[in-house]
Amino acid sequence: MKIYLSILLVCFVLNNAKSIESKIIHNIENEVITNIDIKNEFKYLIALNNSLKELDKEKLLNISNQSIIREKIKKIEILKNFKEIVLNEDYYELLLKNIYTRLNLKSINEFDIYLKDYDLKIEDIKTKITIDALWNELIVQKYNSKIVINENKIKKEILKNSKIKSKKYKLAEIIFEVTNKEEIEKKYNQIVKSINEIGFENSAAIYSFSESSKIGGDIGWINENSLNDNIKRNINNLQIGEITKPIVLSNGILMLKLTDIKNSKVNIDIENEIKKAINYERRRQLNQYSKIYYNKIKKNLDFNG
Repeated sequence: MKIYLSILLVCFVLNNAKSIESKIIHNIENEVITNIDIKNEFKYLIALNNSLKELDKEKLLNISNQSIIREKIKKIEILKNFKEIVLNEDYYELLLKNIYTRLNLKSINEFDIYLKDYDLKIEDIKTKITIDALWNELIVQKYNSKIVINENKIKKEILKNSKIKSKKYKLAEIIFEVTNKEEIEKKYNQIVKSINEIGFENSAAIYSFSESSKIGGDIGWINENSLNDNIKRNINNLQIGEITKPIVLSNGILMLKLTDIKNSKVNIDIENEIKKAINYERRRQLNQYSKIYYNKIKKNLDFNG
């Protein structure tokens, strides 16, 4: 693996070369991954998260390599469960809008121009978000019945805070794996060291198995009432820029960074807040099942390279 990545790195730094010969790096079932695929993933990840430019090329190349492997494995499983890899056009547009608005772009045309700077096209992005969306749909189909959400508790908490000062937290996450409890502190300290050296966003790209890792772990603004008690306790006393201690989940360890806070005295839209709180908790649990299922199918694939 290191030899392949070293060869690829040489290809990246030879800027004067007009073309790079396509070489197969990995073969997974009926899917191949070439050096060109990894190069395109490299460009895609930087386009989504500009802070990755701060990493050295070899580290970013490794992130790109792992990212495209995950995509191909997901694609293989999707094709076993769906007739084709396609989404409704309206849903495409919504997902694309979510991406370009996060990049502070105002329209699909601006996004198209932006992507040209990275030698990418809208179609390249569509393919990737389609695989991600269908994978998420597959996880919902397989694990939706296992999701446990205490809606009454959520409603009670939101009603209790419906007419007092409301807090919103802007959060970023890293969710990492350990094989036993004894490893938690060691891995946590390793990630904190990485955060101090290269920043939270870049560390999320390296260590987090959450889908948000592609965008530096960003999960946006979350109302405090949308958070479960365990997470709320861990972030309540944080200052902006600080990171939580490890939060143990059923299939991983969560670290949260508080990037901003909003305080406002408002009458909360109760129904909307209940809906957001349920969706947040549902997404959090599905993310855990996604990792379980991914690890399960990866073990059973014929993987060469």
